[in-house]
Amino acid sequence: MLFRQGLAPHASYLFKHALIQDAAYGTLLREPRRALHARIAETLESGFADIAENQPEILARHCTEAELIEKAAGLWGKAGQRSLGRSALVEAAEQLRRALAQIETQPGTPALRREQIKLQVALITPLIHVKGYAAPETKVAVEQGRLLIEQAERLGEPPEDPLLLFSVLYGLWVANIAAFNGEVVCELAAQFLAIAEKQRATVPLMIGHRLVGMSLLHTGDIVEGRAHLDRANALYNPNEHRALATRFGQDSRVTILSRRSWALWLLGYPEAALADAAQVLKDGREIGHAATLMHALARPSFTLICCGDYAAAEAQASEVIALAGQKGATQWKAAGLISQGWLSTLTGEASNAVQMLSSGITAWRSTGATLWMPWYLSCLASAHAELGQFDCACRCLGDAITAAVSTQEKWYEAEIHRTAGEIALMLPEPDAAKAETDFERALAIARQQQAKSWELRAAISFARLWRDQGKVQQAREQLAPVYGWFTEGFDTRDLKEAKALLDELA
Repeated sequence: MLFRQGLAPHASYLFKHALIQDAAYGTLLREPRRALHARIAETLESGFADIAENQPEILARHCTEAELIEKAAGLWGKAGQRSLGRSALVEAAEQLRRALAQIETQPGTPALRREQIKLQVALITPLIHVKGYAAPETKVAVEQGRLLIEQAERLGEPPEDPLLLFSVLYGLWVANIAAFNGEVVCELAAQFLAIAEKQRATVPLMIGHRLVGMSLLHTGDIVEGRAHLDRANALYNPNEHRALATRFGQDSRVTILSRRSWALWLLGYPEAALADAAQVLKDGREIGHAATLMHALARPSFTLICCGDYAAAEAQASEVIALAGQKGATQWKAAGLISQGWLSTLTGEASNAVQMLSSGITAWRSTGATLWMPWYLSCLASAHAELGQFDCACRCLGDAITAAVSTQEKWYEAEIHRTAGEIALMLPEPDAAKAETDFERALAIARQQQAKSWELRAAISFARLWRDQGKVQQAREQLAPVYGWFTEGFDTRDLKEAKALLDELA
């Protein structure tokens, strides 16, 4: 019935079958069972200190069964924090939940309440990555953390760690940016920064500028968003702040630079954008934190694809899909699939693109996220159009525009209208008038946002339309000033296309 592996005192004993083990365990009465678990816990602590220290979840299980509740809670909490530190996200969430469940059975004391707040706030991070930023489970964890902190303050027991409140405020903000509401996101970010400015502490200020910068970027105020991201980056100190990755989603500089990379590309600085994207990946690999690496692999793909480095973008998308699969991180796997779908559209594999984009968007939405729907749906519209599925393409474009207007996610709006114009020209009966209207709208939005890269794309589309209509001089006059504004990135995709078109129009 029982087998021994190895020699005492380091032998392992195994039942011949799990059902025999279950049957043997089930024959024990409650009190002998509790006593045996207590003896095992005591033996582990006294004779196997390395196991007790390095595998607290083993000791926690025995303390739980021995009904040593307060001790079990502390050990489950320790196990959860260790799992979080080594990016075992699913395990961290489960262990932290078990710690909190143990605490809830105990009479409240100041010490237990402090521990409960600490563990409740810690639970937010693994849920963000496993369930999603805007998933119901994540929102509940954030709200519970907020309520516990408010209760402690009413009792005159404010948390000893001031960053716990900022972690909860970050959780509120990130849920709203994922299920995008531009007005709320900007308001929450401003509130975060205002509290940080009152405290004058570096970490809250850095996070506050990061949140304000990202909020403004996504709502179309790209210049001011970039300025806040610059301030956030200036406050970052890798020696002091890398450890915060488990407190605020990912490493702050990785997040700051990934979004600043977007802003720089949009504003017309592709080389600077690529430099930030490269730094993001370098930091993501050095830090050794899975959630940070998934972000570093997924988010800079926008810059890589826009600049035409398809091979690097594909490699990073494949890597993030594999890593997200290992970590049970649905949203990051979805992000990788969507990047691959976008690449397939751009490289002439529209049928694959529709399947990957559709799957990725469905998975993304399953986490409660609506962020980037204008972008994702526009990409899907292009893929449908390449296959001649114009009804589907028009429906996706309509949904993309509706999403941008209703949620105030404005940063991609110019490109949606340009894409609509390009699709109008692909119809069995091309609609040049509609295309011209769409291109004019794209140019107007891009200029209002100072988004030079979107303006360049719209100008290229406009110039091609007028070239095909025999308006060569007007086409050149439309494109040349925009192209002439750029001072870098002349080997990137759009600038090479613009140069080739200008040479043709000369």
